[in-house]
Amino acid sequence: MIKLYGINNCDTIKKTKRWLDTQNSEYEFHDYKKLGCSKQLAKQLLDQLPLNAVINTRGTTWRKLPDKVKNGLNRDVAINIMIEQPSVIKRPIFHIHGEWVIGFNPEKLTSLIK
Repeated sequence: MIKLYGINNCDTIKKTKRWLDTQNSEYEFHDYKKLGCSKQLAKQLLDQLPLNAVINTRGTTWRKLPDKVKNGLNRDVAINIMIEQPSVIKRPIFHIHGEWVIGFNPEKLTSLIK
């Protein structure tokens, strides 16, 4: 089973969902805007993926954070930000057959879902 994490109105998520549909891949979508990011999920993401890959430091949500928060980024700070403002999490994130992947890379995804 494929689990896709993101935000429904994100253009990359829309493209990813269309691609998955063309691959006839069944997937479950976790929308951070509707379901949030629990402390457990935030920890799980950071256990599986590098912090600097999970936190989107190029997005609007990150830019709006106070400099004190940005300059003090560590695992605990990241977990709190992910819970309070899940838009800061890079998209998409996949959990496919036990493997975690960040980003829309059709070639990598094809090798994982087939």
